[in-house]
Amino acid sequence: MKEYTLEIHNLAVEYRTDDGLVKAVNGMDILLEKGKTLGLVGETGAGKTTAALSILRLIQSPPGVTRSGSIRLGGRDIFACSRAEMEKMRGSAVSMIFQDPMTSLDPVMTVGDQIAEVFITHQGIGSGEAEQKAHEMLELVGIPGNRGKEYPHQFSGGMKQRVVIAMALACRPQLLIADEPTTALDVTIQAQVLMLMKELKTKYDMSMLMITHDLGIVAEVCDEVAVIYAGRVVEYGTLEDIFEATRHPYTEGLFRSLPNIQNRTSKLRPIRGLMPDPANLPKGCPFHPRCDHALPECTTEVPEQTWLSETHYVRCLLCRKEG
Repeated sequence: MKEYTLEIHNLAVEYRTDDGLVKAVNGMDILLEKGKTLGLVGETGAGKTTAALSILRLIQSPPGVTRSGSIRLGGRDIFACSRAEMEKMRGSAVSMIFQDPMTSLDPVMTVGDQIAEVFITHQGIGSGEAEQKAHEMLELVGIPGNRGKEYPHQFSGGMKQRVVIAMALACRPQLLIADEPTTALDVTIQAQVLMLMKELKTKYDMSMLMITHDLGIVAEVCDEVAVIYAGRVVEYGTLEDIFEATRHPYTEGLFRSLPNIQNRTSKLRPIRGLMPDPANLPKGCPFHPRCDHALPECTTEVPEQTWLSETHYVRCLLCRKEG
């Protein structure tokens, strides 16, 4: 039997605003096996971050409302947890790394005190022991422990992201959520941070949810991939399924948009049009206005899951007909 760290079923989240109803997540299904890394891939506005905040129960309400679905973390139903129980789980059972480390750090506290605060809050230890553990965590992420007495502005972007990783992993959570963790970093530092995250995930036997729009990062760190469009998973599979047996037209479009380093004269083929407005989603398949293979029924019928193998499914009427 597979053991799942994260189970999301039929999650739907909407924002009720003065300008109308914004449907951010629309029936999302995710299964993340213990010790594995799942990549959530999609354009800006696809609902990736809303899904991540739902796991932490940090959707601001109002205006955010969870309309349907369930989320289980380590077998525990998070919607059945009290506010106090969720506060204990954040940082201990599940942690999140955000894309801009500066917004995650308090500019008037030393980095050592900020990491120590995690230990004091979740493990109830004294400040002296917490300070020692904070120095050990800094060493673990490649920063000299004595720099714990310094402030965030004294660190480079890459170093600040390492501090945030140290904070996130301080209590060895079951699940680490990384929301575009390398977006604010240059390419060389990106590679170092990704390698560090992979090593620490293996060391602590954690599961990781990697939120990104970069297929290169997915290929580097993920075991499985969920391609998100308009708040729904449109293709799901192992890394090999998605990269070598791509079936959904949207996923194919993402790959066609990448430069070909083997053929530098080839032109990029971007997906035409724009991501639909979540406040005004098209009827039927949300991708049909941009799809070169759309069928007449795509304008009215919402595609269900079509399983292509034990590990690979798509939501596409064309694939259903071919099957």
